[in-house]
Amino acid sequence: MARHSPETDGPASDVNLTNCDREPIHTIGRVQSFGALISMSSDWIVNHASVNVDQFIGIEAHDLIGRRLSDCLSEQALLLIRSRMPMLASPDAVERIFGVELAGNGNLFDLSLHLSGRSIVLEFEPHNDGHDTNYVNFVRPMVERISRAETSQKLCDDAARQMRNLIGFDRIMVYRFAEDGTGEVISESLKPGMESFKGLHYPASDIPKQARALYTRNLLRIIADVSDPGVPILPVVNPEGLPLDLSMSGLRAVSPIHLEYLANMGVKASLSISILKRGKLWGLFACHHETPRTLSYEVRTAAELFGQLFSFVLDQKESDEGREEQGRAQLLHDQLMAQLAEDASISDNFETIINGISSVIPYDGAVGWVEGKFESTGHTPTKEEFLGLVNFLNTTAASRVYHSDSLAKVFPTAAEFADRAAGMLVLPVSRAPRDYIVLFRREIAKSVTWAGNPDKPVLQGAHGDRLTPRKSFEAWQQIVRNTSAPWQPPEIRAAEALRLTLLEVVLRMSDAALRDRAKAQEHQELLIAELNHRVRNILSLIGGLVEQSGTEARSISEFTHVVGGRIHALSRAHDLITREQWEPASARELIRIEAEAYLGANAEKVKIQGPDVHLRPKAFTAVSLVIHELLTNSAKYGALSEASGTVLITFSQLPDGGMAIEWLETGGPPIQSPPLRRGFGSTIIERSIPYELSGRAELKFAVTGVSARFEIPAAHFDGFTNAIQDGAATILREKARPSLSGQALVLEDNLIIAMDAEDMLGSLGATEVFVAANVREALAILEEHSIQFALLDVNLGSETSEPVAEVLHARGIHFAFATGYGDSIDLAKRYSSVPVVKKPYDVASIEAALPG
Repeated sequence: MARHSPETDGPASDVNLTNCDREPIHTIGRVQSFGALISMSSDWIVNHASVNVDQFIGIEAHDLIGRRLSDCLSEQALLLIRSRMPMLASPDAVERIFGVELAGNGNLFDLSLHLSGRSIVLEFEPHNDGHDTNYVNFVRPMVERISRAETSQKLCDDAARQMRNLIGFDRIMVYRFAEDGTGEVISESLKPGMESFKGLHYPASDIPKQARALYTRNLLRIIADVSDPGVPILPVVNPEGLPLDLSMSGLRAVSPIHLEYLANMGVKASLSISILKRGKLWGLFACHHETPRTLSYEVRTAAELFGQLFSFVLDQKESDEGREEQGRAQLLHDQLMAQLAEDASISDNFETIINGISSVIPYDGAVGWVEGKFESTGHTPTKEEFLGLVNFLNTTAASRVYHSDSLAKVFPTAAEFADRAAGMLVLPVSRAPRDYIVLFRREIAKSVTWAGNPDKPVLQGAHGDRLTPRKSFEAWQQIVRNTSAPWQPPEIRAAEALRLTLLEVVLRMSDAALRDRAKAQEHQELLIAELNHRVRNILSLIGGLVEQSGTEARSISEFTHVVGGRIHALSRAHDLITREQWEPASARELIRIEAEAYLGANAEKVKIQGPDVHLRPKAFTAVSLVIHELLTNSAKYGALSEASGTVLITFSQLPDGGMAIEWLETGGPPIQSPPLRRGFGSTIIERSIPYELSGRAELKFAVTGVSARFEIPAAHFDGFTNAIQDGAATILREKARPSLSGQALVLEDNLIIAMDAEDMLGSLGATEVFVAANVREALAILEEHSIQFALLDVNLGSETSEPVAEVLHARGIHFAFATGYGDSIDLAKRYSSVPVVKKPYDVASIEAALPG
């Protein structure tokens, strides 16, 4: 935000929110002092340097300007930097290099390279050589954990917690932008005792336009110390009179206004990581710390990578939720079409239609305007008021749903009936004449919890009249009149699907001549919508296979083979069911074709027993992928990799009418132990049938070979084609497992082990798991929360968990010790009744330590 001055801004009354948007934050002319900057021309002549560069490489900034970079850095460092230049293929590319000796004095630095106009910008900061941890390796298990979230909200909650585990900041917020630019904190993870910001809204002016633009290009922004004014860059401008553009800089200094803003919140350090959804800024990970904190470049890189991968997972989760919403709309469509007679009209069945819509879209009142006939229910405008509204509706798009949560803003006359109908959702159900189903919502005194006054008034600041950041972050309630509860995107999409349903009803009631013509046109619209739906589903499925298969492949050729095999398996399954006009197809035929396609002449090594069944399309696709993965694994590592090996596949009927498929490998190489790595193929085998068909799956790795059992409910196939053989296998039942309840504590100084323990306790039933890295944090958690069970690492490096054990013992809280095989267990001996879990532990060993 630009400060006010008489020469540029005029009188104080001219100061407004656009001042923030005019501040040139990308050419601020300073860097943060924890690193230094050197800028070079294309022929490697230094043209800019930060004043503090001598603290890092021992050469004054004034002495660097105009010299060759080779005069300043070691030959080895220069060669390394030059070798990375081809990586800067795009204007926004940033190349990172870790642990480089720049000046030949033994000091190591982390470097970043990027292009700024015609200049090459080199930024560097001390390398954190006290740790040899590769933090980027933490990202994969973090992404695996958040991917298990059932909803997008739970996904954001888990991501905030995982990010806090990685970077150690006091508060991590997931901050989502609305269409109007305002923001809301939708998820939060914070240390015990901190004030929560969850649920607070922030005005669009809090993040100016130019800052949002930078967030879409430069995905990570760190402010290590709010009290750091920054270090100047020399010279201030180049010979053309232009300052150095720092848009892609990781060290770019901070606007004094923003520093004051953070200080007013009690924040001493911050980190922002962009969350992009299909190239657009969806939100941010906003991270706050109560003391100055400089994260190593490697940790920042890992956090940025996690933010990017989270964006992909979030997009997929929201897409999944969208498909579920479409499913509910499709169910309503089917119900309405079944209830309405073929010659029925919308007006004759208005109550049935409106009652059905209420199960998908909440509303306070509804109006039907069909062929000049007015029908209403609930809180709506009168007929006379609605007739005035019809002319306005006729100006909206004919074939699109229209919505507004403040009707009075677009149709001022509506203020007269805002108490009954402040917002509306319009479903046009014909083109000529214009007919509508209109849903209304009543006025709601919408209390929005703002983090401070959203109007952000002009105050007398340290530099004269300007827009001063808010001094108080107490909740500010803004009441919005003539406004209803907003129509959410899922409701709007459901309305569009319902519009097509109602159009189909209109087609059915038309006379023969009009019906044929209108039905053809509407049929085309429905076909396009269905084709679009099917294509999107196919693309989403293929995209998921490509993305997930990438985690297994070790080379491009292997990636091509793995993905190609899975896609061809789907293709063969699709061919079978389309050959039967999308009717159920033979499971025996599926296995025969899959075995021949994959094994060729060796397909005879796959034997099938038991009656045949005809699987319905959804089950056919799921079983196809499972069989493909089993065949692939067996051919690579199991029975089919040996000349004498065979696979026996048995079909049988279950007592409840369902079917069982059993897979048994014999004659293959002995299995020493189950595979440690569970790839995407294993996920398909173990989860496809339970997830997509509500069935069961069990995979075993015995010394003699792999065996598997799958159970499919009867709803997914059409009967058995011949008599059931005797001796059908019994149904495998999962052993019941005791579970935890309430809150649990993990005291562990290793992040990965702590995260695994957290997941294990959660799987055993803990409602919430708190993680502490040292005794101080653990004791603070015990003061703040009602812990029911604790898992304590005996050896915490410079301390032991004894103080925590004493508190737990005194309070009668159940706990267990965790110890490595080489650790002393003297502490555990002093608590003879406390169980000891040996590392590396698993769910079963923790389960065994739970109280009886």
